[in-house]
Amino acid sequence: MSKGRLVLQGPGELCTNTERGEHVLLAPSDDTDAQAVLGWLRSFDVAGLYTGAIANSVDYVLDGARTGRYDLLSTDVHPGERASVGAKLEYEVLRSFSLPKEPPLDTRIAKVPVDIKATVGANWAIPSEAHCQLCICTQIQLGRNRHRSWLVRAHRSWLYRGKGNKDGKRGLAVDAREQWSIPLYDWTPLPVNPLTRLTAEEAALVLAKRPGQEHRFAMMFRYLEGQVIPRSVIATVGAGRHDPLRRARNIRRRLAQDGLTLLCGKWRDQQDLAAAYKITLGPEDWVALRLEEGHCHDE
Repeated sequence: MSKGRLVLQGPGELCTNTERGEHVLLAPSDDTDAQAVLGWLRSFDVAGLYTGAIANSVDYVLDGARTGRYDLLSTDVHPGERASVGAKLEYEVLRSFSLPKEPPLDTRIAKVPVDIKATVGANWAIPSEAHCQLCICTQIQLGRNRHRSWLVRAHRSWLYRGKGNKDGKRGLAVDAREQWSIPLYDWTPLPVNPLTRLTAEEAALVLAKRPGQEHRFAMMFRYLEGQVIPRSVIATVGAGRHDPLRRARNIRRRLAQDGLTLLCGKWRDQQDLAAAYKITLGPEDWVALRLEEGHCHDE
């Protein structure tokens, strides 16, 4: 029988996980622990915090400041590295929500053990210790730059049959996710690395070892006029070189010759100037803009 045709036991029936003792499958609305966790999470911008945590995890795996890599889907990123985003995400989520790392699973929320799982594929590997426990399951679609998460009790009866892998891990049945999980937020966009907007030829020039950093930064800002450039992108373009942020600051006059003004979110007046063009600059963001007459700016 194919995975898609797996017939699941429903709420009210007994779970097949006899290792935990005989227990009844509960609908999310009847699961008091699930409702307690959900209530705790409601005080947070869960989608926003997960967006930042995933972006940090991707940056960590790419290690752009050392490797010059900027696209997790590139052929120079090993599939195992892509998969490791989920492992890193666990710690980013704990930090984002100020949660402890606490056994028997990854953490406790409202005094309830919770496992934090993520996948860049279509399913999660639920380890044996998390069978019948509450899990926050996050799906990351790298090709579409989006993510979503559910809270689900991973009853063994709702996992795909078989022995699983050597660690006893099993995937969550699609029907269980769709019928007996609690969506925490719907599809939410992930930040797009501006370097992925470059053509292959442009990227090759911007990331080349020569000429020097300032010349390449100037090219990048010209190619990406009006695009917000995070500090991590500056570090990636200057990978392995000395003080790329200072080099980026040094190109203001060079860009001004092309009619571009380089703004940095470190300065409040420059944030305000960008905001006048409907651009939000964080404290470590940059943007090159062609300002209208009367909006000229000198740092």
